[in-house]
Amino acid sequence: MCGIAGFWHPNSQGRYDGPSALTRMTNAILRRGPDDSGAWDNDAGLFLGHRRLAIVDLSSAGHQPMASPTGRYVIVFNGEIYNFQALRQALDATHPSPLPWRGHSDTEVMLAAFEQWGIQETLRKLVGMFALAVWDRTRETLTLARDRIGEKPLYYGLSKGALFFASELQALEAHPNFDAEISRDSLALLLKYAYVPSPHSIYQGIHKLPPGTWLELDQATLDSGTTGTPQTYWELPAAQPGHNPSRSDAEAIDQLHELMSTTIRDQMVADVPLGAFLSGGIDSTLIVSLMQSLSSQQVKTYTIGFDNPGYNEAEHAKAVARHLGTDHTELYVSGTDAMNVVPKLPDIYREPFADSSQIPTFLVSQLARSHVTVSLSGDAGDELFGGYNRYQHLPNVWRKLSRVPGPARRLAAKMIESASPARWDSIAAGLNPITPAGLRVALPGDKLHKLASVMRHASPDQMYDRVVSQWPNATDIVIGADPMPGLASVGDSDFASWMMRQDTLTYLPDDILAKVDRAAMAVSLETRVPFLDHRIVEFASTLPMSLKIRNGSTKWILRQLLDRYVPRELIERPKMGFGIPLHDWLRGPLRDWAESLLDPQRLASEGYFVPGPIRAVWEKHLRGQGNYQQQLWPVLMFQAWLDRKQVN
Repeated sequence: MCGIAGFWHPNSQGRYDGPSALTRMTNAILRRGPDDSGAWDNDAGLFLGHRRLAIVDLSSAGHQPMASPTGRYVIVFNGEIYNFQALRQALDATHPSPLPWRGHSDTEVMLAAFEQWGIQETLRKLVGMFALAVWDRTRETLTLARDRIGEKPLYYGLSKGALFFASELQALEAHPNFDAEISRDSLALLLKYAYVPSPHSIYQGIHKLPPGTWLELDQATLDSGTTGTPQTYWELPAAQPGHNPSRSDAEAIDQLHELMSTTIRDQMVADVPLGAFLSGGIDSTLIVSLMQSLSSQQVKTYTIGFDNPGYNEAEHAKAVARHLGTDHTELYVSGTDAMNVVPKLPDIYREPFADSSQIPTFLVSQLARSHVTVSLSGDAGDELFGGYNRYQHLPNVWRKLSRVPGPARRLAAKMIESASPARWDSIAAGLNPITPAGLRVALPGDKLHKLASVMRHASPDQMYDRVVSQWPNATDIVIGADPMPGLASVGDSDFASWMMRQDTLTYLPDDILAKVDRAAMAVSLETRVPFLDHRIVEFASTLPMSLKIRNGSTKWILRQLLDRYVPRELIERPKMGFGIPLHDWLRGPLRDWAESLLDPQRLASEGYFVPGPIRAVWEKHLRGQGNYQQQLWPVLMFQAWLDRKQVN
């Protein structure tokens, strides 16, 4: 895992000290690569910079920027290529004698592959996570590329006649010639979704390279004042459940077992200490179970706990670790410990980001980094195998609501909203003794109020969009933001499959993976996500929905596979998520901090938000008239980020 940064300014002679500017950029992402740094430039005005977190081949043979054997290609690369050994063997097989390898890094193998097969064909052969920039000396082109699902970040764009690119925005901001305004459209997207989705960034003219794409640039492109259009080398497959209709349930489970075992074996290769996050839920437990089955030593596992039982999974993780025999470390953190992370968030994320589970994610990353340099995680199981409650509830709700006239739906929504979320929580608690464990949900009052809000919509895609939105009317809150385009219609697609695809294209890379990447990189920890091996992603697309959701049970196939390792009673419980009692903190110890950021005069003077609606939500939250943390947190995170930006 590393960080990359660079710029291409063909006509920059004398405007600034290029090597010094590059050093400033790479120093800004020091935490992504504390072990080594490197720089390369040429007469064309291209500067490539690298910060290294050494994982495989710790020697100087892994130093970047790195040139290919003939010198044609020069690369800076962030990520891990898990099939690099197989590629190396394939490359050796194409020559009468083995190639003169300098070391055993994946970067060196990738460069040799570029010379043998070309850049685009090599991208299709890679199995792994990556963001890279590679210069072709023969054609004088720069290619940027990103992995298939978007595990590794890559920002790029033009400013004052120069092309900038980097793993994180602070590297771009460090360049003396970088100057970009805040995008009000992106700010509205932040309020709506709690993150800025690709290809947008918080800055005008600066983009996130979409997952599964590459972008080739030459001087003529830059002279035209554009960056061109990214090209796709891999697309997320649409659901194709009829792909293998003769496959039995047992055969599908065995296939998944084999795929997962192969993937995890490859991802456990490292020349540094390696472990795993363990929450005790289905996904992380399955990853750790397979890791332990493949290892001759105890796998190191990590979890954090909270004193608040509604947010604490540590006891479940401990029980799983005891059963599997892992070397388990847990750390109980207080509310004060967690809240002490809040002032650090603008520096950790550097682009406004408002998934509040960013706080425990940072804390568990910090815990793991005190013991290991690499940690595997169970992320993406929900999106690929039907884990979110909405995948089974919304299709059922839509089937029923679509037969009910609009006025009746609106009346039902009004009736639900007549009782506060706290009142519904109390009612649900009273019903728990007679409610099956698998049907209980956390924070039922909030979920019912969200259901009420979607009952007014006229199509399933609108219903989904409302469920995943914090501020549905975000463009009315952000001054100067243009209206947002609607989502693609569900059409004839299966509604649950359509939602899973939407989440995998947007929520997964831009929220979940961004959250984990920034939190882990803040402490120089590499994270790996076995579920995102593209072969597993493609396999999941061939499964019928009955293997994902069956008889009210989510992630059915994962549960069946996990039964081979862990007793069902250790993981059968309501889905909890990775949350914190933020709603209480905002009414209590974080109240003064939030009040200062939401001061109406301040909001008015800064000129980004219409103060009235924000203040109304804040005051309702303080009065206990509902839990509005999801609406407030994006505003607060932008305000805190703006504070940091103005200070710097």
